[in-house]
Amino acid sequence: MTAQFTTSRRIEFSDTDMAGIAHFTVFYRFMEQAEHDYFRSLDLPIMQDLPDGSVLGFPRVSAKCKFEAPAKYGDELEIRFNVARKGLKSLTFQIEFWNGDIRVARGELKSCCCIVRHGHLLQSIEIPADYGSKIVEV
Repeated sequence: MTAQFTTSRRIEFSDTDMAGIAHFTVFYRFMEQAEHDYFRSLDLPIMQDLPDGSVLGFPRVSAKCKFEAPAKYGDELEIRFNVARKGLKSLTFQIEFWNGDIRVARGELKSCCCIVRHGHLLQSIEIPADYGSKIVEV
């Protein structure tokens, strides 16, 4: 997969299990960090305080990851990040983890654009134009 956005993360000792292999939960954290890195690269906040006191954000609707090869302590993973789908209210991202020429894992995140008003439940909203103009499907 040719990446729309690329970042990297090193597997630290605290990321590993007793066999010295990256624990599966690390990949979910790295996917979220890659999403935040992507938003920052577009100069967009992942959460935004609005003038009326409400908050715009992108909570997770689903997350999945398939593991293909082990990553070990000290490995630096290249994380390839793509916008697979931009809907009216949601974003679907595809993420691949590479250790050199070996694909270690591939995952998917789906987020919904929401607004949170004090004392109310989350409300899904259309992705604002300033976000939609910068976030492009590949």
